[in-house]
This record gives sequence, structure tokens and C-alpha cells, in this order.
Amino acid sequence: MNYKAPVKDLLFNIRYLAEIEKIANLPGLEDAGPDVVQAVLEECARFSEDIVAPLNTIGDIDPPSCKDGHVAMPPGFKDAYRQYMDAGWQRLQHESEFGGQGLPKVVGAACLEILNSASMSFALCPLLTDGAIEALLTAGSESLKRTYLAKLVSGQWTGTMNLTEPQAGSDLSQLRSRAEVQPDGSYRIFGTKIFISYGEHDMAENIIHLVLARVQAAPAGVKGISLFVVPKFLVDSDGALGERNDVKCVSIEHKMGIKGSPTAVLSFGDHGGATGYLVGQENRGLEYMFIMMNAARFAVGVQGIAVSERAYQLAVAYARERVQGRPVDGSASVCVPIIHHPDVRRMLMTMRALVEGTRATAIAAAAACDMSRRHPDAQVRLDNQVFYEFMVPLIKGYSTEISQEVTALAVQVHGGTGFIEESGAAQHYRDCKILTLYEGTTAIQANDLVGRKTCRDGGVVARSIAAQIETTEDELRATGTESAGAVARELAAARQAYLAAVDSIVSHSRDNPNAAYAGSVPYLMLAGNLMAGWNLGRALLAALENEKSGEDSSFLQGKITTARFFAEHVLPRTQALRDAIVHGGQSVMDLPQDVF
Repeated sequence: MNYKAPVKDLLFNIRYLAEIEKIANLPGLEDAGPDVVQAVLEECARFSEDIVAPLNTIGDIDPPSCKDGHVAMPPGFKDAYRQYMDAGWQRLQHESEFGGQGLPKVVGAACLEILNSASMSFALCPLLTDGAIEALLTAGSESLKRTYLAKLVSGQWTGTMNLTEPQAGSDLSQLRSRAEVQPDGSYRIFGTKIFISYGEHDMAENIIHLVLARVQAAPAGVKGISLFVVPKFLVDSDGALGERNDVKCVSIEHKMGIKGSPTAVLSFGDHGGATGYLVGQENRGLEYMFIMMNAARFAVGVQGIAVSERAYQLAVAYARERVQGRPVDGSASVCVPIIHHPDVRRMLMTMRALVEGTRATAIAAAAACDMSRRHPDAQVRLDNQVFYEFMVPLIKGYSTEISQEVTALAVQVHGGTGFIEESGAAQHYRDCKILTLYEGTTAIQANDLVGRKTCRDGGVVARSIAAQIETTEDELRATGTESAGAVARELAAARQAYLAAVDSIVSHSRDNPNAAYAGSVPYLMLAGNLMAGWNLGRALLAALENEKSGEDSSFLQGKITTARFFAEHVLPRTQALRDAIVHGGQSVMDLPQDVF
């Protein structure tokens, strides 16, 4: 089945949830009006459908190979990347000062979804480059910016994140890679990094590694970590590529999914030390890397939405053509396509509602990010910043956990055929698992949501979002329609469950931290369900308003029905999650370790 980008739904969200007219009034974003955004998304769809989507299966069955430290990409990847770079897609949302097109994040998020639906393995490369650009823009010296940013922004060079080591996964305090300062101000880098996505490949002429390491006599733990730029090829003063740096790809991993992307083991300093350049100040590397990681975490959440969309489309196509069984209502005496059967419809509606809910949430959060960066009023910037920061662990954690449910349902819709690789459903199921793991596992996102985003301010931001949701409930009731009333009712119950969870977690964080953190992932899932339901409720309001104008009634009715389905079938999950959070913390920790 050929992938078809959901341009109409993305544009609907950008127009009515992100309010693109307001974003286009922000300083520096005046060119991002609705017509421009539509043209960009339609062209992104064409490129992704025609050029990138065919690579999805190719990369899975013919993955990259590594020989003598050199990685050869799957057939077609190198040519597709050249076209991607030449068409300017890497430039989309970056600063014009370094050759970017300067479009808002909300447009970048939409294009990111389309590209990742086409081929997540391919899209992972530019995703990481975006993160490297963010880090250098924020913390890089003028010299580093002049040397690296223009070619990263163009896509001529690609970027990586080098955090993980064999003994240091989520706990970076165990990091051992070291950096020795040189008389010229550069550093020699020594160490081994693992799980480095696109750490070596043949699609770009240079790879710019951002590497965490410890300088000599640095403080112990995470306070002694610094960040360095370590290029694959050194760069001369005139910008030309010089000699190969002392960085080697030892091997690439054989993986469960995203097989088309090379995941490398990199060795730094086998022959005297790799040359690296300090980003910002010594011992502040983790702070800078979090800039890159926050950008990547949002993007990984969008990857979850993207693979879910692709799996949903595949399941719908199969359900339309697979003839099996007679209708349970006796409406036909012959076998019919399985899309007629209630339980298949339940699965398809669940997939659709989860995809549209997570998409709406991501687009709304991206708009808040744009407001936080560009709005002329400092208080508006701050309000949007704290909202966006609260949403990032939800978008990353919830959207990727949901992708597992959606892709599993896609296999289920296919029946036994879904267990066969040729169906394509199995690949989406395998591909999405990594999303709950890299750039911080779901538990890490949940701990961030509990510790930094909820307990640190005593739940102030969490409760302020609940107040916004209550306003939407009132607006839904005011329409007087049955569907909006049903959504308002379920949204109110979910909001109350959320507030009970916030109160419990804030309270336990002081007197029983184990109980608070035992409920961290349930809290993340509860909040994620609520935010998706809220944004679908907002979408329902926009659909009702547009029905009056007679615009595309079938599409708008689909938005209304999907929002109601989510409210009636997904939002009730929040009640069980609330009970687990409020009452279940003790039983998580009660069993002695030696009994396991």
C-alpha cells in the first residue's frame, strides 16, 4: 500500500489549533501564512510519498553494512538524501542567518511527521542534525557557529549525539570518556560511545559528532561533564575538509527495527586522540546536551505519531479489501470486507483517534514553542515556554507508547497475515519499539514529568493547564450538540482524575517519594490521554464552526465523530490510571527484592 500524507488533517490542526495566523504575525515569521504553509506541506507530501516512502521496505530488508569502519547505506538512501538536501528540506525551520528558511516549528513538526511516516530510518538522520544545530545555536561560540552551522543547516554535513557508553546509559554520571586540553585550546577526546544513530554513513561528506566527555580534574558525577564538537573530518580555516579525525566506527548494531538506519559503536582516540572543540564552558555539557535532547525528544514523539499513521493507513486498506465473514446484523447473506465488522471498526477507530489525538497535541505544543521564542510580550513568551516544557515529556512518552498500541492493532486487523513480514504491518510494530527507549525511556520522561514539571512548582503549571481544559468543556457544552456534550462530560471526568493524580503525586513527593515515582508512568499516560482528548475537543469545536460554512462536510464529520469516540473509549482509561496512582504506590514496592 502506498503512503498518502495526511495533509488535510495537518493543515486543519495548524489552522485551528496552532492558529497559524497568529504565528504569522510574530516577528520573523511573517511569511508563514496559510497559503505558504499549505504549499510547503503539499510539496513535502509529494517528495516523501514519491522519493522517500519506497525506501521504507528497502532499508528493512537490505540494511546498512559496515566494512573496515566504512558504512554503506541501503540502495537508494544516498540519492534520496541528496535530493532532500538539494530541495532545501533541512533548512526548513532554521535561522536565515545560517541559510535556513526560518519557518515556524509548527510547520517543521508537520513536515517531520510526513517524512517519518515515509521512512523513519531515513528521517532519523536529518532529525539528529536538527538537534545538533539547536545545541550549537544556543551554546556554540561564534567560531563554532561560523565553521559548522551553515553546512549543517544545508544538510551538506550531518550531526549526531554521543552520550551513551557501555557502562553509562541513562545514568550519565558513570560516563568515562575523557578530554585533554591542548596548547591551541582544542581537546583530545578518548573513549567509546555506543548506540550512535547515523554515527557513520556515506550520505554526507562530513559528520559532526557532539560528544560528552570529562576534562581532567572535572568534578565527579554529572557536574563534571563537558560537550565537544568532534568532526569526522577536520575543517581547515577556509572551511575546506582536512584530514580524517581519530574517530572510527567499530561496528553497527543488528536491530529489531529501524534497520535502515545505522546504529554505530564509535571509538575516539585509538591513534593519539580525536580532535574536539569545547561547546560553551567546561562542566556544563549536560546542560547544553539537554537542548539537543529536548529538540530530539519532541521529534521522537512525532516519530511515534508518524509510524502510527502509516500503520493505520495500512490497516484501513487491508480491512477494505479482505473479505471474511457475514455481517452480524444480517444485512448481507454473503461474506463482506472485514471493515463491516464491529470489532474491526473498533480497532480502526481506536487507531484513528489515537493518531489524531497525538497529532493535535504535538501541533498545539509546537505552536506554543513558536510563541515562546518570538512573541514580543515577555509574559506571553514565559507562559508558552512553561506550557511547552510541560508537554515535551508527554509528547515523547505518550505518543511513543501509543504507537505500540496502534501498530499492534494494525497487526491484529490483518489477522495471521499481519504476522507475516510481507504484509508490512510487522515492520511498523518492530520499528516503533525503539521510540519508547531512545532519547530517554518512557520512565525517564515520566520522572521528568513528576519531578521537574509537576512537583518542583507544587503542581502550579499542571493545574493551570487543567483550568484551560475546563474552559474548553464549557465551550463544548455551549454548542448544545450531542457529540460536544458527550466530549465535555468525559473530558471533565478525565480532568478530575488528572487533578486527583497531581494532588497525590505532589503530596507523596514530600513524604513518600517511592510512591510518587511508582505512579510516574501511569501519570504520564493519564496526562497524555487528557491532553489528546482536550485537543480533539478543540478540534471538534472548530469542525462545528466550519460546518456552518458548508466546507467538506465528510471530513468535518470525521473530526466530530473521532473526538467523540476518543472521549467515550479512551478517556475512561484515566479513571483506572488515577486509582493506580492514588492507591497503588505501596504495592509496587512491598515485595522484597529477593522474592522476585
